[in-house]
Amino acid sequence: MSATLLAFISAFGLVLAVELPDKTLVATLVLTTRFRAWPVFAGVCAAFAVQCVVAVLFGRVLTLLPETAVSLVVAALFALGAFLLLKDGFAPDADGEEDAARSGPSPVTFLRAALTSFGVLFAAEWGDASQLATAGLAARGGHPVAVGLGAFFALVGVAAIAVAIGHKIRSRIRPKLIQRVAGFVFAGLALFAVVQTLV
Repeated sequence: MSATLLAFISAFGLVLAVELPDKTLVATLVLTTRFRAWPVFAGVCAAFAVQCVVAVLFGRVLTLLPETAVSLVVAALFALGAFLLLKDGFAPDADGEEDAARSGPSPVTFLRAALTSFGVLFAAEWGDASQLATAGLAARGGHPVAVGLGAFFALVGVAAIAVAIGHKIRSRIRPKLIQRVAGFVFAGLALFAVVQTLV
């Protein structure tokens, strides 16, 4: 097996293992319950591409960021996400709004949904374990393109799973319930990030 292929497989396996139970899946799933699947998928894939390029280009520099600062920023982002989700999740319904929401994704333009998805995932992934792992592998392994592609395809795989799940459950579960659950998950992740910082 060539060193380039090994670098690709290592990055793919590591990032997939880190991201499957991570916020990437949750955030993409929530976005898919609010917007159409294709713009969400396009936006998150673009965010992943940029994040992988940044991780590969900066290599070890990203791994030198102070962990405390990264943890606090991540906690703040999740706390903000939790606040927004819970605010919407517990807001009273306008007449027929719940039925309209269950009938299909919000009537938002492709570009707006894609840009929103890009922004959410770009912010959520900044300084994430997968980005730091990608940077470390690129700096150490000597095959930055293979590492970057491996990480990117792993992230795209996680996004595809989340989009498929979100698309299927949208018609079966009340959107307000999804927002509430996601809000509490985000609040838990924010708390976890704060605890990690303090310990």
